[in-house]
This record gives sequence, C-alpha cells and structure tokens, in this order.
Amino acid sequence: MAAARPLPRSGSIYLDSRGSERALRVSWHHEAGVVVLSLWRDNVCSGSFRLAVDEVPDLIDALRAGLDTAYRHAPTRPHSAVRTGESA
Repeated sequence: MAAARPLPRSGSIYLDSRGSERALRVSWHHEAGVVVLSLWRDNVCSGSFRLAVDEVPDLIDALRAGLDTAYRHAPTRPHSAVRTGESA
C-alpha cells in the first residue's frame, strides 16, 4: 500500500458517501495514455485501476446511463413530514 502522494495537475478526488476517510482519486497520465482510478482510505492507496484513454468514453456512457435511470426513478417531489390527514 502506497502512502498518499500529491494528485497530478489533471485529476479529481471524490469522497465516499460512507465517510470522508474513503475516497476515489481520478488522475490523468497523458504521457502513458491512461487515467488511473485509485481507492484511498485514510490517505493510503488500497487499490488502483489503469484505464486506457480510448476506453474512457465507454465508462462515461455507462455512468451516464446509470444516472439517467436514477433520474427516471427519482421521486417527482420531496417527501414531506406532514401528509394529508396527518397533523404536524
């Protein structure tokens, strides 16, 4: 397991919904023709995946399809604490 290193100039960090001690780092390595997706916990890399640049559009398409589905199944209005026939 590698200790935390600074993120390259072209990259991003996404915090895990389970807590800020977990994160996904996305870093572009143009010289190698890859984007690296790495999983971090408490500033220690626990795993990485090197995705070829020409495969990135397929990953984006898969994420977009999932997002589209999530929006289609989302409630049309926020849930309210007070419902018809109930008092506050």
